[in-house]
Amino acid sequence: MKNDSKQAKGRYLQNLVRDRIVKLYPVLTKQDIRTSMRSETGADIKLLTQIARKLFPFSIETKNRQEFRQIYNHFEQAKRHTNQTPLLIIKMNRERPLAIIDMEFFFKLQEDE
Repeated sequence: MKNDSKQAKGRYLQNLVRDRIVKLYPVLTKQDIRTSMRSETGADIKLLTQIARKLFPFSIETKNRQEFRQIYNHFEQAKRHTNQTPLLIIKMNRERPLAIIDMEFFFKLQEDE
């Protein structure tokens, strides 16, 4: 895959997450939240104002890659176990465990707060 295509794929996911946050909190605008530019350091979703950081206190890194297929297979396995909400916990050596949930379920949790 060409570098421009890879970056477009990444930008798509960043925009999807940004738009979902703005939808969740209509008080926020594009002046409050933006996506990172090419090769910019820091989080992929920039919460620029204090109100944005208060409403959505997360550091957001996005990755849109094919190589995560194994994680999706594991998540599918969690979905098959019961009719409850799937939760995948992953851990690598010398790293903290990570919890993986469906993005729409995550935003639903935020709406319910």
